[in-house]
Amino acid sequence: MKMKVTQRKYPLCAALATALVAAAAMAQSGAAVLGPTLAPADATSSGGGGAGDDDEKAKAAALAKATLNPIASLISVPLQNNFDWGGGPNDDGFQYRLTVQPVIPISLSEDWNVISRTILPFVYQENIIGTSSQSGLADTTQSLFFSPTKPARGGWIWGVGPVLQIPTATDDLLGEEKWGAGPTGVVLKQQGSWTYGLLFNHIWSFAGEAGRAEVNRTFLEPFVSYTTKTFTSFAVNTESSYDWKGEQWLVPINVGVQQLLKVGKQPIALQIGGRYYAEGPSGAPEWGLRFQVSFLFPK
Repeated sequence: MKMKVTQRKYPLCAALATALVAAAAMAQSGAAVLGPTLAPADATSSGGGGAGDDDEKAKAAALAKATLNPIASLISVPLQNNFDWGGGPNDDGFQYRLTVQPVIPISLSEDWNVISRTILPFVYQENIIGTSSQSGLADTTQSLFFSPTKPARGGWIWGVGPVLQIPTATDDLLGEEKWGAGPTGVVLKQQGSWTYGLLFNHIWSFAGEAGRAEVNRTFLEPFVSYTTKTFTSFAVNTESSYDWKGEQWLVPINVGVQQLLKVGKQPIALQIGGRYYAEGPSGAPEWGLRFQVSFLFPK
């Protein structure tokens, strides 16, 4: 069912919304908004223009596109902060979820890579399950994508492999207490300033606590983004899941902006955005915010 939006006012929402608009405007102008050690990723120390600048800009453009490719040959460590409101039995629940998402490409041959993507979440929540609160690790998701080193005909990039759910939750109420596995895949295309594609997986449980519900869940993440000449990316995606046991969708729609920057010599990507839950089961959140810092380690 579609979630009902309440009329509460949250000062944090207003502050982050203002920061989102301001960051987008300043990124468009190429401003170094966070102090003298933080500059747009295309900045060079010489500042004199010429071939050196062009080479740096080309590298920055390639790096900006790589951050939007889930199976790029790029080591990255995103730290994703998610804030969700309006969940629980009384629609007053709050959940904070920090996910550490290291992405590590491994070269198998001249023609093939395997990309390891791990999602390790830490959760704090209150009033989601009754009036209680919980905190700790939730379940871990580990994916491996076998992907060609070069795009396929037409410029399409793809990867397929297994996904594994690991019951690492430190509190029974933060995880499903089930081992699960299944297939995962991604297909995308990067054409000019645009990136668009689909990431998916399906997990079936095969072991774990006998008293807990079996897992039979499909995850779908269609995504599209546009990157400007100042390496600012505007993105829309959904991170939808369908529970085949409960016959229920959860459909959060995310809208965000990302800026590629450098702290000294370290490239990072900053992302901020909002989320609306278009559909979900009873007790699902109504809306949320996201702030992400990604540390990038190009070859």
